[in-house]
Amino acid sequence: MEEKKLDVNSIIGFVLIFGILIFMFYQNRPTPEELEAQKAEQEQMAEEAQKVEEESNTVAPAVNFQDSSAVANYKSKLGAFGFTNPSDKITKLENKLVSLEISNKGGQIVEARMKQFHTYDSVPVYLVKDGNASYGLNFTTSDNRVLNTKDLYFEPSLSKSNGNQVLSMKAKAGPTAFLEYRYEMKEDDYLVDFTVRSQGLNGIIDGSKPIELQWDLKSFRLDQSVEYENRYVELTYNYEDDKIDYLSVGGDDEETEEDVKWLSYKQHFFSSILATNQSKFKTVEFSSKNLVEEESKDTKFTKAFSSVIPLELAGGELAQNMHWYYGPTDIKVLEQYEELGLDDSISFGWGIFGWLNRYVFTPFYTFLSSFLPYGLAIVVMTILVRLAMSPATYKSYLSQAKMKVLRPEINELNEKYKDNAMKKQQETMKLYGKAGVSPMSGCVPALLQMPIFYALFMFFPTSFALRQKSFLWADDLSSYDTIAELPFNIPFYGDHISLFPILASVAIFFYMTMTTGQNMPQQPGMPNMKFIMYLMPVMMLFFFNNYASGLSLYYFVSNLITIGIMLVIKNFILDNDKIHARIQENKKKPKKENKFQKKMREMMEEAERQQKNK
Repeated sequence: MEEKKLDVNSIIGFVLIFGILIFMFYQNRPTPEELEAQKAEQEQMAEEAQKVEEESNTVAPAVNFQDSSAVANYKSKLGAFGFTNPSDKITKLENKLVSLEISNKGGQIVEARMKQFHTYDSVPVYLVKDGNASYGLNFTTSDNRVLNTKDLYFEPSLSKSNGNQVLSMKAKAGPTAFLEYRYEMKEDDYLVDFTVRSQGLNGIIDGSKPIELQWDLKSFRLDQSVEYENRYVELTYNYEDDKIDYLSVGGDDEETEEDVKWLSYKQHFFSSILATNQSKFKTVEFSSKNLVEEESKDTKFTKAFSSVIPLELAGGELAQNMHWYYGPTDIKVLEQYEELGLDDSISFGWGIFGWLNRYVFTPFYTFLSSFLPYGLAIVVMTILVRLAMSPATYKSYLSQAKMKVLRPEINELNEKYKDNAMKKQQETMKLYGKAGVSPMSGCVPALLQMPIFYALFMFFPTSFALRQKSFLWADDLSSYDTIAELPFNIPFYGDHISLFPILASVAIFFYMTMTTGQNMPQQPGMPNMKFIMYLMPVMMLFFFNNYASGLSLYYFVSNLITIGIMLVIKNFILDNDKIHARIQENKKKPKKENKFQKKMREMMEEAERQQKNK
């Protein structure tokens, strides 16, 4: 790149501009008389502001609670003197990990910034900013007025307790009556203690009507592929006896649950969580709305979440201890809050798939990546997984080899009974039984590999360790790699070309050529296997173009290793002549039918008799 240099004309221009600014500043400076008058005016305004403040602190009627009209009146008085309303100020709580800004209006968190992370385009990660989130209490007063604390103004008081930052936000209803939001932030901790309590409001709040905490949030788009990211943006919650559930990821959804311990607005690799360890929320109404219509670089939000949580009064007062968590969806971080069970908010998968993902692959990859580059750790993990599964690969290939040896005889049966499908099937099953070959034996090893396949499919999109880790040409293993940008968008493919999905598709094509194309004869009524052989790689190419490059890297390496293992088995382990000889020996031996085989034979014979009768 050519280095830009300042020429003489540019330097002269900058000097002239600088000189003009100095001249304007000098000309507009106030005279000594103006300074003296301004000082006297400020002193007078300060005295009048003090008088207004004293008047506002006098004992208010039963339910003032600084409602909208009182606030407007107060602001108008201060505005007349040219002062800024102190209720508009922001109080900051921060440590090394997270920065929170709490507004006096509503006493709520209006900004939550991750101090150690940034987005794909190098912008700091914000979970709350510019009004995308809000929370407040809806309640009814004794004189039947409906208020929301988001419209009230709180007075802040910042202090320290045992090294922790403590922020008390109070909305006063009188000299000793108030509603308080209390935030306590520890050092090096994403979790912030959050307490809602009241004093002197017994009789002011109508206890016969529900007090509801409503929490709304629109999740920011944080990944370069909004469509891919949105698959992992979800509302998750813990309810009843530590059951975990979530709202629909693909569309709009609503749900109501009882005994909720925590609720999480997960933004893929980051989460906003509200939890309680005092007593579970009795009931919570959840809703989730999908905001993404199509892949677009202009998309700002992915989903809109909302929850309504009734809070119970104790002796006419509020006293609810809760926690806010704004931080990464990282198992190493969330496991620190074992008593709250926040680590269960990560979607590892269900059943045995989730178990493998959480207790096998996640710790195993964490161990490998502790001393290997992240991309190389994926390669090593893939090699070890494929080697561990090689016995199943061997059994599958052995079954295919046996079927290949029997193919000439099967072709003869097909030709002999081409006009009698029932007889052809009977004779084929007899041949399999005599030869000691089961056509399903090759499917069983493949089914055994399915839990591994699905667990790893969920591992790569949820592994925080891969986020923004580079390998070869991929800048971020948790997102797609790009070798070329397209000037247009291809439906289901995108506006870019990723290389790892191409390599994975080529590898799976050769793998299917070895296993499916030449070993499986075309049967009437069965799908065309050659068509599937070509379709699968194309589907994978389109499907994974916007997926995590780490996942495509895994499939590419996995298929290469599987091809290598199969070539070794074919050329150095299996002997077709020996397999043929063994099959011929099996034919000579009397074969005892099991109950299933006997039942199948009887059913086929009965079907053949009915066909003859017709």
